[in-house]
Amino acid sequence: MSAIINSEMISRRKALSLMGLASAFGLAGASTLLTGSDAEAQTAGMERRQERRAGRHERREERRTGRADRREERRTGTTTGAGTTTGTGTTTGSGTGAKQ
Repeated sequence: MSAIINSEMISRRKALSLMGLASAFGLAGASTLLTGSDAEAQTAGMERRQERRAGRHERREERRTGRADRREERRTGTTTGAGTTTGTGTTTGSGTGAKQ
């Protein structure tokens, strides 16, 4: 009978390692459930917040593309404005450069 009891016993080291692994997997599973990106808004306030956030992202993207377009115009020397630019960032015009 002692042979049966000895085979069923588990060492403290093995028990602690099993508990550690179980808790690690439990935390990993819980964190994936909490960070779902497709989660729906739960209240009207959260919906308003998400709408404002989406608007900010759209405006930010428009600003970035506008800056990129203007930067490209400066670098290539082609503009749609009144003055013409050389490639160096200076504009050519009717001014003599002298102070008046």
